[in-house]
Amino acid sequence: MFRSIVMVKQVPDTANISGSVMKEDGTVNRSKLPAIFNNEDRVALEFALQVKDRFGGTVTAITMGPQRASDILRECLYMGADSVYLISDRKFAGADTLATSYVLSEAIKKTGEYDLVFAGRQAIDGDTAQVGPQTAEKLNLPQVTYVEEILEMTDTHAKIRRKIDGGYEIVKAKFPFLLTVLKDAAEPRPFSAKRVMAYKGAKSLMDLEKLTEGNSLLYSDTLRHEYEEKNLFIPTLTMDELELDAERCGIKGSPTKVHKVDSVILGGGNHIMVEPTREGLEKLIDQLLADHIFG
Repeated sequence: MFRSIVMVKQVPDTANISGSVMKEDGTVNRSKLPAIFNNEDRVALEFALQVKDRFGGTVTAITMGPQRASDILRECLYMGADSVYLISDRKFAGADTLATSYVLSEAIKKTGEYDLVFAGRQAIDGDTAQVGPQTAEKLNLPQVTYVEEILEMTDTHAKIRRKIDGGYEIVKAKFPFLLTVLKDAAEPRPFSAKRVMAYKGAKSLMDLEKLTEGNSLLYSDTLRHEYEEKNLFIPTLTMDELELDAERCGIKGSPTKVHKVDSVILGGGNHIMVEPTREGLEKLIDQLLADHIFG
């Protein structure tokens, strides 16, 4: 029986990002972009669910983000997660990887004991691949990155294959430890229709407070109790509940600053026909060398 925690993230669809969605402080105005489930985190969730299927245990998904991030937590429940947590507070806004990993590490401690912490290798909105390793550091956990496959699990350790330049290596890690998963390591399972019907009404405290707006007959505390009884309440962890240092959160705790974002459009130039002959190929190689593409 293994207790797994999966860090997931709702990200802006970077296919639509441009300088126009950047704010003056160098952060992304996420409200101007459609939000999606970061694909590598979905694969990490699949890995955790496979561990549960093969060896038993539980899977808990956590995400840090605004109220709408509860959307991907419902998706985690649809796939098979046993429990979920939303980590949300206005004071977390503008966090870089250092501040994000601090909040996530403290939230993981709050969820209780665990054997494995899963994360995608990186998120498409930052491409830093730093949050997983930084979280492991703050939790004082061993970490295995670029994971392709879990080969073996015993009561004390796991044997894992990880990708390296030019091949792969097999490593052993003692529990508990953190691993980051590659996007091609597994195919995420589809939603379970039964679980969609069971959890489509799951709501966070912020969702419930929104329901009570303008309705004097509804009270968020009463709704919370009702949703908890139905196992449809998504717990929300705030800065106060996690007892965090405000100086290490959000923009205050983020030394990384984005100076500028440009949209890069690759346009076609002149085309050169290369004859399928030895002479033609020699000319092509000479040109590539002259342009420092080779050599």
